[in-house]
Amino acid sequence: MRNKSIINVNLRWFLAGMIFANIGGQMAYSMLSLYMLNLGASVAQVGMVFTLASLVPMVLQIFGGWLSDTIGRLRVIAMGSSIAVFGYLIFAFAPTWQWVLIGLCVEYVSNSVVGASFGAYISEQSSAESRGRVFGISSGIYQTVTVIGPALAGFLAYQFNFQLMMRVAFGFYLTATILRVWMATNERFAPIKDAAKPTFSGFKVELTTIFALLISGGVLTWIWVTDAVGDTSYNLIGQLFPIYLSDIGKLNVQQIGIVNAAIGITAIIAAPLAGSLVDKFSERAAIVTGFALNGLGLFTLLNSQSYAGFILAMCFFGLGNGSLMPAYESLISKVVPESKRGMAFGFFGTTLGILSLPMPWIGAQLWERISPRAPFMFAVAANLISILIAWFKFKIRDSQPVEIPSD
Repeated sequence: MRNKSIINVNLRWFLAGMIFANIGGQMAYSMLSLYMLNLGASVAQVGMVFTLASLVPMVLQIFGGWLSDTIGRLRVIAMGSSIAVFGYLIFAFAPTWQWVLIGLCVEYVSNSVVGASFGAYISEQSSAESRGRVFGISSGIYQTVTVIGPALAGFLAYQFNFQLMMRVAFGFYLTATILRVWMATNERFAPIKDAAKPTFSGFKVELTTIFALLISGGVLTWIWVTDAVGDTSYNLIGQLFPIYLSDIGKLNVQQIGIVNAAIGITAIIAAPLAGSLVDKFSERAAIVTGFALNGLGLFTLLNSQSYAGFILAMCFFGLGNGSLMPAYESLISKVVPESKRGMAFGFFGTTLGILSLPMPWIGAQLWERISPRAPFMFAVAANLISILIAWFKFKIRDSQPVEIPSD
């Protein structure tokens, strides 16, 4: 039988854990801004909370990526998840918006270490010939959470209250944590490469190597530039989406949940198609398409006055996100050696975190001092810049990783 699935058993369990974790995550994050407003915070205070909490991944991501390369992807994911579950517990019982800040800082530990391991683990479980499709299918499966999470969160918050919704989110994340710990301790998922002892000298060598690769002026440099532009612009508006839909769009929380779910539905469709586009043509084609669709989504959002218009805007946005994720991950896997991918993802996260640190606060200030549409206009411009960079700079001559010094 030659029709063997390109998604192996290990990846299926891995993605199951991601689905449970991110249903909880999407439930929490899709409503976190409104939850804080409900607890008495202002829009400026919401921006401050996300800005302060982003210090955690800024500090920990590069360390988490190095640990992923050193002791193993699954072990690091289990460790991060075991800490982050307490953040969801705090969300579920927060008496004031200040407690949400504490919970967010704890939960961001997961973002710091799991994010660096996610793409690296999928790369290890796929062949070079099918990597675009594997990332596409994995992203499509993963994107189911962006449908289930916001819709469920909106329903529970509207029919009951925010805290009940957060307690259900905690239940999903706890389930994911149990599954991840099982995978990390079960021999059937044992990595091919034995875990190494973490040392400061090893960390220093890895960090120096990745930094040298990043500033070399090659494809990885321009990946970082576009990622920086995209990440900072998203952090400018990310926490403002539900507030915009509520205050400007006049939607209730249940409608906001459905609008947000439209992102996930379209991303599920787009991700496998983008993966096929990567394998047949190039990552550049999928990335340019993704940025163009994101820009169209933001433009539609700013010019919509109806429920249907906001859903259409999020559909464009979802198609864009679904195209970008597998293409970026496939491209990074081609220009970074396998043994250093965790550090590369972590280094990206840390440096981008530094640039993005003030963005939620800046976005809130633009909202209050200029207009609610101002931060979204900046994001539209960022997408146009990224299109130009990707088209002219995302060219690789072959699919072999860049050669860099060994340890």
